[in-house]
Amino acid sequence: MAVTAQHAPAVRISSRTGRWILLTTVLGSSMAMLDSTVVNVALPRIGRDLDANLAALQWTVNAYMVTLADLILLGGSLGDHYGRRRIFVLGVVWFATASLLCGLAPNVGILVAARALQGIGGALLTPGSLALIQASFHPDDRGRAVGLWSGFGGIGAAVGPFLGGWLVAGPGWRWVFLLNVPLALICAPIAVRHVPESSGGTAHGRFDVLGAALGALSLALVTYALIEARNGTLAVALTAAAGVLAAVAFVYVEKHRGDPMMPPDIFASRQFTAVNLVTLCVYAAFGGFFFLTALQLQVVAGYSPLEAGTALLPTTVLMLLFSARSGALADRIGPRLPLTVGPLLCAVALLLMLRVGKGADYLTDVLPALLVMGAGMVTLVAPLTATVLASVDTSRAGLASGINNAAARAAGLIAVAALPLLAGMGPEAYRSADAFDAAFRRAMPICAAVLVAGAVLAFATVRRPAPGCRRPECRTHGSVTAPPLETGRGGAASGTGPAS
Repeated sequence: MAVTAQHAPAVRISSRTGRWILLTTVLGSSMAMLDSTVVNVALPRIGRDLDANLAALQWTVNAYMVTLADLILLGGSLGDHYGRRRIFVLGVVWFATASLLCGLAPNVGILVAARALQGIGGALLTPGSLALIQASFHPDDRGRAVGLWSGFGGIGAAVGPFLGGWLVAGPGWRWVFLLNVPLALICAPIAVRHVPESSGGTAHGRFDVLGAALGALSLALVTYALIEARNGTLAVALTAAAGVLAAVAFVYVEKHRGDPMMPPDIFASRQFTAVNLVTLCVYAAFGGFFFLTALQLQVVAGYSPLEAGTALLPTTVLMLLFSARSGALADRIGPRLPLTVGPLLCAVALLLMLRVGKGADYLTDVLPALLVMGAGMVTLVAPLTATVLASVDTSRAGLASGINNAAARAAGLIAVAALPLLAGMGPEAYRSADAFDAAFRRAMPICAAVLVAGAVLAFATVRRPAPGCRRPECRTHGSVTAPPLETGRGGAASGTGPAS
């Protein structure tokens, strides 16, 4: 049953309720943020303990990304319709339950299935956390509340790899997932008791479930075909063809529905289309880089999980410290230069990673590459978000951000599926330092080339937004898996609303 439109009291940030709302939303978003950054560090131990090959490790990452990328738009619409707090709490409980299943998984098959369930929970809670802030706080306090929320979320992203490494090296990789359970036990009751309910007041109850199902099916089938392509069987070819057909069907459904999850006409904006193509390039490279680097540091360089997790901190810390300043600079000079220079810096960083091999020294071999990588990400992420929002009508800014966020996650999962194939990694490559190192050295130039393609595309297509366009509210950002997820004004989540 739909929740009717509610106008919650204009909460002040200094009030007791305001502090509870901030705590709840930070805890909820941190669960998803931590999970997206710590799992890569745990992969070698997961593979060893569950006797999993490289394909299984790829699915451990991608099963989560398939459902999250496909359903994040629908999650925002559900919150608008049924109540943002209600869907947020459902997402927290769902995410924690799936995390418990991940932590108890006796084999890799159950782990992968539980990761897919985790992604559904993430799609419910991720859009809801910011939407709750925007719907609850007084307009005079909303900017500061969003800043505190994004800042604390960035700290969570920065702590993630370190915490993941510590858990894997200490209590074990299962605690990477089990940690979400006590967080949810704190977050959900606080939300129910202290966070006011709100909704978009939509009157009808049908959603674009068919579009969401076709999108998820397409991503899953294409991902499967890429991961298993090294086998070269007829089943793989048929799966790839089915994935393409599902994608075509998704486009057809979205074009002919009255109120689709991803309306095709939003791509009539050339700027929006171009920036999403740039997003696909840069986040495909980022996804492949962070997946393989966490393995390279442990399998080849001999780092412990704690050392590998700590080693990756500089990129997130730089983004946390300087993303707001980068956005302000792009406001003055326009987005074209940052979106060109940023991917080029990241490409240089990936080539510098070729220095990381057996016995690599952190200060001279690893850190320089990660500092350049962080500088490149700082340069491009905030301008990318601002350009996405500015490229569409203000009323569709939340939808545009949701599509861009989903595109980034989809690009990452396709990269994790395809890059080992392109680099010639065998199913047991991560068990051999020599084999993995050779493939890693082939993979980094591929990622660098994709980044250069993104830079060229940005230089050729991106133009300065018109004056008075929508600006991002999330100025501080620390996630390396996707650009910031903005909502519509007044708390509207990233979806378009229920489909008619």
